[in-house]
Amino acid sequence: MPYMTWMVYGANGYTGELVAREAVARGERPILAGRNPSVAALADSLGLEHRIFDLSAPDLSGVTAVAHCAGPFSATSRQMVDACIAAGVHYLDVTGEIDVFEAVHARSAEAAEAGVVLLPGAGFDVVPSDCLAGLLARALPSATSLKLAFTVGGGMSRGTLRTTIEGMGTGGRIRVGGSIVDAPMAHQKVTAFFLTGPRTAISLPWGDVATAYHSTGIPNITTHMALPISGGLISAGQRLMAPLMRLPFAQRLAKKLAGLITGPGERQRTGSHSDFWGEVRDDSGAVATAALKVPNAYSHTADAVVTIAQRIGDVKPGAHTPATAFGPDFVRELKDVTVGPIAVLS
Repeated sequence: MPYMTWMVYGANGYTGELVAREAVARGERPILAGRNPSVAALADSLGLEHRIFDLSAPDLSGVTAVAHCAGPFSATSRQMVDACIAAGVHYLDVTGEIDVFEAVHARSAEAAEAGVVLLPGAGFDVVPSDCLAGLLARALPSATSLKLAFTVGGGMSRGTLRTTIEGMGTGGRIRVGGSIVDAPMAHQKVTAFFLTGPRTAISLPWGDVATAYHSTGIPNITTHMALPISGGLISAGQRLMAPLMRLPFAQRLAKKLAGLITGPGERQRTGSHSDFWGEVRDDSGAVATAALKVPNAYSHTADAVVTIAQRIGDVKPGAHTPATAFGPDFVRELKDVTVGPIAVLS
């Protein structure tokens, strides 16, 4: 593959900086960009080129691919995708937002015509879970339902927290019969048999409600998260807080407070990990299950984004998930990932 000049947009953010540092550690020389002039200091410290621009006037000249790390992606993805398609530049991001996934995938034909790859969810959202879904679907091709569960260790960055705040005004979401529908938060619970042991996980919306369908074609999908509080408290809290969090002033205040968060430090990242578990079933009652473990979400994201940026030029143009771009075994290629055996019961 010829040398690619790629860009990290939002490099001044927590995740963007981790991606930039991981890239340099692996011999890459990405251009660092963002609307905040602080990008310049990071670029100088790493010996990289930088550009300062707002998405209203993007500068993608000479760039082959953009790793878009400036969220919330509900507010930034469309403009960057527009710019990438217009310039013939490949696009990847680290979103976990269901509506963003669906909006990007709806532009697959447009991207393919322009010779552009669109790959949202190139980090912790949703590389491990998407690949796990793909592995299970391969083991049981007749599957008609998918359950995924996960844990997150090590804390959040301010960007992740702001995205979470945006979603607090809505309820849960699942996929039924191929369509995404609303569902009560924590309406379902499962016992997830993680590699580190079983835990109860409650249904919460996650990006795979969108992406796993594009990867596997499985029409019924529910995602779950293991939390230290009960599903009843989550459900009650959602009913009480959702009306408030739909108000613009409440969103502004909560996001301002989120700005006080810096994100997990190196010790937290190296000392934490995340677990994933999945189960597929078909109409005859056959079941396949598997689990995997990855490093801290942000460390895993940096690794995945750099790896995808290096290889995205080899992918067929159009919109992709990680699993459709590189196959479900892609997660095995990333650092410090453990994939357990797949059990199939018929």
